[in-house]
Amino acid sequence: MHLSRLHLLPILLGSITLHPSTHAGEPVVGASKNVVAEKQPNNPLSFADGKIKFDLHEKLRFEGRHNNFDFNDSVNSLTDDAWLLQKFRIGLALQPTPWLKIYGQAQDAREFDSDRPNIPGALAAEGDDNFDLYQGYIELANYKACPLGLKVGRQILTYGDERLVGPLDWNNFSRTFDAVKIRLQQPTWAVELFASTPAVVSRDAFNTSDLFNGTETGRELVFSGMHFQANAVPWGTYEAYTFIVDQASGNTSNLSGQLSAPVFTGNRAQRSDFVTLGMRAKGDPKKLHGFEFDVEANYQNGTVRGLDLEAFAAHAGAGYNFSAAWKPRLWLDYTYGSGDQNPADGKIETFQNLFPTNHKFYGIMDLTAMQNMHHLIGGVRVNPTRSVAVSLDYHAFFAASTDDVWYRANGLTAVRPLSPAARDASAYRGSEVDLVATWTVSKNVQVQAGYAHFFAGQYLADTGASADADFGYFQATFNF
Repeated sequence: MHLSRLHLLPILLGSITLHPSTHAGEPVVGASKNVVAEKQPNNPLSFADGKIKFDLHEKLRFEGRHNNFDFNDSVNSLTDDAWLLQKFRIGLALQPTPWLKIYGQAQDAREFDSDRPNIPGALAAEGDDNFDLYQGYIELANYKACPLGLKVGRQILTYGDERLVGPLDWNNFSRTFDAVKIRLQQPTWAVELFASTPAVVSRDAFNTSDLFNGTETGRELVFSGMHFQANAVPWGTYEAYTFIVDQASGNTSNLSGQLSAPVFTGNRAQRSDFVTLGMRAKGDPKKLHGFEFDVEANYQNGTVRGLDLEAFAAHAGAGYNFSAAWKPRLWLDYTYGSGDQNPADGKIETFQNLFPTNHKFYGIMDLTAMQNMHHLIGGVRVNPTRSVAVSLDYHAFFAASTDDVWYRANGLTAVRPLSPAARDASAYRGSEVDLVATWTVSKNVQVQAGYAHFFAGQYLADTGASADADFGYFQATFNF
């Protein structure tokens, strides 16, 4: 199925009629709403009765990793190391009237004391991106007076729980788009239409967006869609969405904009043009007396690198929040992303993970994307004090198909190449235990520490080195 850009609007409008927890290192983001620093309450850098607002953001994270990429104790690779990551943002919001807002935000992101190449994306390096434009937009909206709003410029896209579209704030660069967004907001529901192209991180140049030669490869990726959310349902919220990728050539996934070595079938010079249809229902524990749930389903159809695409993904989770001391929360969750059953049949069945914040869901070691996978998680969180939260999670990872590769969290690179040994290997990849503690010192300061251990599974033993892996970090975040 080919979806030209001229066909986008009818598809989006048609979709409207058809479809009337805190995570490690990531902020809590509401569906279809952007969380940015200038929306902090009681901003001490606000002037002229709120018409002029400055904001500051600083994040420092020390990381140590061992065997996270090669699972090999006998090799001391460049990724078996420790380093310091720093991200600084400064923003200015001008709001001369209730219906007009002009916002600009610069970002400086750097990596220190690492043996990895200081190039974004090389050997999973964060690299450096000296002062550049992170956000810059004009917003025409006053939803108290008019239900319609318009937002144009470089901005964050956040939909649902970010399994498909999110800012990836754990990454030192994060993710933004040059986009046009129209929002219709009512008291109990809202719908957004958008057209966008991802901004591409370039170490020594201005970060231009992909449509305007951000990678200088002719990729010309356009990402557009519709997102609908109803908030007045008895259990919590309901969402329905249509996302469309139209790309001249190259990879469809995007972490920092850097193209990785191909691990896919198909021809990278060929067009990718496909649609993702999805629905999600989320149960609010405040409405369900402590019980909560989250279910989501996705279907994809079109072409990827010139080959026919048909893929699926699904997610289901349930939990309970106790009213006892320490407010314990128990959670059980399952996620599936389809994989390719036959790399030689001229079709692609690998689910395309789009622009997700995968760090929130599949373990803090960032070993997998929602592609060719079964993922199980069981976890518990407690609050010893009002300002401290501690979570312990157990993850188990399996391949949906051993005829497809194990995709890392960026959706681009493979843990192991697709070889005869890999195709005959066990589907069990391994398990991960995560321990994360978060201390909210004040409304402006948060400190977090985490440790993860990965127990290598039979898949790794069948395909090469299979040592366990470790990851630890300490992070401090400041927002003003």
